Amino acid sequence: NINPVVGVSKNMRANGIPADVMTIDCLKSGKRIILILHDEQPEQLMYQFAYRDKDPDDAFQQIKLADISVDLLYTWIVEYFS
Repeated sequence: NINPVVGVSKNMRANGIPADVMTIDCLKSGKRIILILHDEQPEQLMYQFAYRDKDPDDAFQQIKLADISVDLLYTWIVEYFS
């Protein structure tokens, strides 16, 4: 029912910021989960619950990369996109 679309972007890296971005989008609701892995903090993952049609704000949360699991990502997707 949610049908998430996953994308990986290297735009930040192309603009001189040493980080990669993964987005998980819900086309139906217009919601987006943004995940950023920065080279200078490889043990941390920055994330934000946002919208596809709006620029993200500066209020990213951080979580230890080791604490990210398939189950956690699935929970975020189901809870935020539903």
